[in-house]
Amino acid sequence: MRGKTNFDVIFKNAVVVNHDGRGARDIGIIKGRIAALGDLSRAHAGEEVDCTGLHILPGMIDSQVHFREPGLEHKEDLQSGSLSAVLGGVTAVFEMPNTRPATDTPERLADKLRRAHHHMHCDFAFWVGATRANAHLAAELERLPGSAGMKVFMGSSTGDLLLDDDAGVAAVLRQAKRRVAFHSEDEARLAARKRQQIAGDPGSHPVWRDEKAALFSTQRLLRLARKTGARIHILHLSTAEEAEFLRDYKNIATIEVTPHHLTLTAADYARLGTLMQMNPPIRAERHRQALWQALQQGLIDVLGSDHAPHLLSEKQQAYPASPSGMTGVQTIAPLMLDYVNKGLLSLERFVDLTAHGPNRIFGISRKGRIALGYDADFTIIDLKRQGVITNAGTASKAGWTPYDGKKVQGWPVGTIIRGRRVMWEGELVSAHGGEAVEFIEALPHRR
Repeated sequence: MRGKTNFDVIFKNAVVVNHDGRGARDIGIIKGRIAALGDLSRAHAGEEVDCTGLHILPGMIDSQVHFREPGLEHKEDLQSGSLSAVLGGVTAVFEMPNTRPATDTPERLADKLRRAHHHMHCDFAFWVGATRANAHLAAELERLPGSAGMKVFMGSSTGDLLLDDDAGVAAVLRQAKRRVAFHSEDEARLAARKRQQIAGDPGSHPVWRDEKAALFSTQRLLRLARKTGARIHILHLSTAEEAEFLRDYKNIATIEVTPHHLTLTAADYARLGTLMQMNPPIRAERHRQALWQALQQGLIDVLGSDHAPHLLSEKQQAYPASPSGMTGVQTIAPLMLDYVNKGLLSLERFVDLTAHGPNRIFGISRKGRIALGYDADFTIIDLKRQGVITNAGTASKAGWTPYDGKKVQGWPVGTIIRGRRVMWEGELVSAHGGEAVEFIEALPHRR
């Protein structure tokens, strides 16, 4: 594009990666939205940002984080969690409902929105926890401002949200019109196998919460989804068996995988102990390889960090008193960009998993693409930069990462939200600008 168009900001000399591949393009921004793509060398702007040697990606959207506010702010809060996000290149997050109290009513969702607005550093939406008491309200709850949709815990995890019976799950699926997200583990099997826990041995965690607990739950869930005609989203896929099973259900089911299930295996319990204790668990190498195959063959739709922080003093309790969860929102980009550099993942597929995928399956309005009219949300990366992930560099209140000391190549250097540089070169430069994400199926004219 040539001419005398005036822009608020121009990002110049970058390699832009979006839905039509990668190429050298400038991006012009007006009022926080993308106004032009191409050669803007003759255009004028109030600010020009030189991105020579860098790649500009659509802003990363992490659709599964636990920021612990309200009720558990000693572990994390919306401000500290969102600081971790923007330092890691993440422009928007969907936060989970298992806080204290749980996010399961319109009033509690509204409370989170008040806490987050212009207090969080990134944009945000909040999952609403499904219960027997609110199942009949699912269609209302999923369309409230700031609602990412309904989240169901079919297996118990952190918090007291649990909906494990077929009738309760079906009631939510019949009411919901948007995609419903699931933690899929079979609660009855978990209860029956609890004696498989070995005191002091976190390596027994995946023995207790075995692959059948995940598979049985997912099989039940897909039967219910087919029966009710609902769309579902399987969070943190962890087993080879589920990946094989889900091939036949891609018309109604979308799938998330986490970096920790792609990176760690059961062999790492000897080194990391309870620091890698998660629900669902990190499993044997065969599962990790199956998840990579599923990702590379297109079965997986999104990457989510499942950022779930606990203090080191809590995690260091003897198993099984130790809580499940680890930090992750700040490390999703460097971990996965390292795989890009190693040839296991293309940069275009990374963009699909972190931006285009969330945009597509959750129906996000104006986010997840670099295209005219979209919010100017960018993750700017240096693919050549080498770095080390450390506890000291972790912004979470938890103050630790299971990847402490891990060397990687590929690093986020800029987090841009609606045209504002929020993070640049590892520093927070524009704070407290977070706003609620909007969804196409919940826009005011659709109510």
